[in-house]
Amino acid sequence: MIKGIEHVGILVPNMDQAIAFYQEAFGLSLRRRESLNAEVELAFLTFADQPNVEVELIAGPGVEHNGAGLIDHLAFRVEGIELEIERLKKLGAEPIDLEPRVILGDVKIAFLKGPHGEKLELVERS
Repeated sequence: MIKGIEHVGILVPNMDQAIAFYQEAFGLSLRRRESLNAEVELAFLTFADQPNVEVELIAGPGVEHNGAGLIDHLAFRVEGIELEIERLKKLGAEPIDLEPRVILGDVKIAFLKGPHGEKLELVERS
């Protein structure tokens, strides 16, 4: 079951500069900043009155920057990620990940391409 927008991921070439911009320009608060691995750093920012919708900034040498500054993907919070992958495939989405993977300890994610090539992420938090 799709439950709502989870986050919007934005590729950035400079994490410190991007965090400062989104804090000052939009009043976002830094929820957390962490390394996904040695190549990719993530920062999650939120509005005080909408803590469940995040702006995810993505930076590091492991990130292709030819699209830097562009929105990378649209993420949806789900329950039953495997069932949602199958449902979306029937509607024309194409899996990028063959199976969901676990990141940041206990978060299951999977990426798909929408019917027009847009990158979609499903996120299931335990």
